[in-house]
Amino acid sequence: MTRSRKEKLEAKDIHVAFGGVRALSGVNLTLHAGDILGLIGPNGAGKTTMVNVLTGFQKPSPGTVIVDGEDISALSARKVAQFGIGRSFQSARLFRGLTVAENLVAAGLGVGLSRKGAAAQAQEILSWIGYRQGLDRGCDSLPYSDERRISIARALALQPSFVLLDEPASGMNDQECEQLMETIVNIPQRFGCGVMLIEHNMQVIMGVCHRIHVLDGGKSLAEGSPEEIRKDPNVLRAYLGTEASKKDAII
Repeated sequence: MTRSRKEKLEAKDIHVAFGGVRALSGVNLTLHAGDILGLIGPNGAGKTTMVNVLTGFQKPSPGTVIVDGEDISALSARKVAQFGIGRSFQSARLFRGLTVAENLVAAGLGVGLSRKGAAAQAQEILSWIGYRQGLDRGCDSLPYSDERRISIARALALQPSFVLLDEPASGMNDQECEQLMETIVNIPQRFGCGVMLIEHNMQVIMGVCHRIHVLDGGKSLAEGSPEEIRKDPNVLRAYLGTEASKKDAII
């Protein structure tokens, strides 16, 4: 069983406030099938809040999330996942009481696969992503880098049209980052989905993304190709300060 694919995920005029703190103010962005879109910004820029909005964990007020013309803003996180938007988390959030394979099987069952089909899919995805350890290993004993990979694999087991990866390179060494970059680059072709990548590692962002959207203080600061973003003086200023922005120093 393979779910029908959606073509466009849109966020329109997204606002989110926590008490008196404005986390997002009028953000607009679009992710197409086959895209790899980077979402970057300094700490506190609103990146994870934006991912939470797109995946149903946070409701915008106001603002609208649209998939292929259908407003999904009011759906629960579970319904959003079933609608075709998968995600990984900064802290992995694997099901600690389950094995590696069972984490992916649970995702497959959640989108309507049979247990046999979900198990077969789990093996296929884990092999593709390069996980070579025991499928029956408990998730409470995984090395950190494997946690990150299994989190991505579980998101892909939802058969998403769009997959949002929240800081997948966090804590990885250079070799692991290289492997991660290769994985991300191949996701659209292998799984037919668009990718949104939220990441502080600029080498990863610049190496895999087709477009980059920059947030600063909850507002959209810039969007463009990696080359355009690398040289944008407003982006450099946000990351590096006024004096440092005179130098092309992002990557």
